[in-house]
Amino acid sequence: MLGYIVRRLLSAGLVVTLTSMIVFALFFLGPDNPAQPLCDINGKCTPERLALLTEQLGLNDTVYHQYWIWLQGLFVGREISFGPIYQCSAPCLGISYSTRNEVTAELLDKFPATLSLAIGGSLIYLLVGVFLGTMAARVRGTLADRGLVTMSLIVSSIPYYVLAILAWIYLSLEWQIFPDTTYHPLTDGIGAWAYGLLLPWLVLGLAQSTAYARYTRGQMVETLGEDYIRTATAKGVAKRKVIFQHALRAAIVPVITIFGLDFAFLLAGTVVTEEIFDIDGIGQWGIRALRAPVDFPVVAATVLIGAVIIVIANIIVDILYSFIDPRVRVS
Repeated sequence: MLGYIVRRLLSAGLVVTLTSMIVFALFFLGPDNPAQPLCDINGKCTPERLALLTEQLGLNDTVYHQYWIWLQGLFVGREISFGPIYQCSAPCLGISYSTRNEVTAELLDKFPATLSLAIGGSLIYLLVGVFLGTMAARVRGTLADRGLVTMSLIVSSIPYYVLAILAWIYLSLEWQIFPDTTYHPLTDGIGAWAYGLLLPWLVLGLAQSTAYARYTRGQMVETLGEDYIRTATAKGVAKRKVIFQHALRAAIVPVITIFGLDFAFLLAGTVVTEEIFDIDGIGQWGIRALRAPVDFPVVAATVLIGAVIIVIANIIVDILYSFIDPRVRVS
């Protein structure tokens, strides 16, 4: 197991390195001058000012030198100049063009809101989805099973942003059931933190739970047909124990795979949810950075952090396999 973990970490490091190269090339070596948005911020961009900013940002250097300086800043920090000189501490993701703050500091400020939203929403759709899928598989072929599958298909066919907007309009604005849907830090109290995120959690969780119900039901139906399940049933093992201790433990492995990736994508930025419910997280932060003039350091940071989160989630899911299902063994 230790050797497998080391190999996965090495491969993850390679993936992150390649991703950093792609991110750097995409945002800083494109057809447009990365200094142009910075020059356009005050609305008085002249060829002379653009040339000066290009020189100050080191964009006239070779590609390899630019990437090395950018990569070096992630580990030891670097000095950034576009007029004033900014000391960007490690891990340096750059200086925001619009706010002139360190991108890393802004990222750490936005991340708790996205993390809180992702944890609450993902727990709801995992627990509700797995429970409904298990119950549907237990009574498969009955009217209750067909009704559950039909309802999940209906909910899944409605675009998520429509459900979120309707919930915000009626439950928050019209009926005032959830008048406060903004993020409050835990320092304001756990009650304010949970109440502010409760509606986004419910909308995100219940909308996604239908997919998990279908995943779980399909896996459970297949697992319940396995020989060892029939053997346990023939030996007189209680049906509840067969369902939850034997069948579910095996059937949930692919569901955990999907959950790990979904949770990683949520951490990378729940754009729609944050925009609709006005939650100042990574997703909303990245969307604002894309508006003209484009804040290249912020956009590049959101893409890179998203890739790192997804890679880490894959590693965690792979390691969890052998603990969840004893049939899975890593050589």
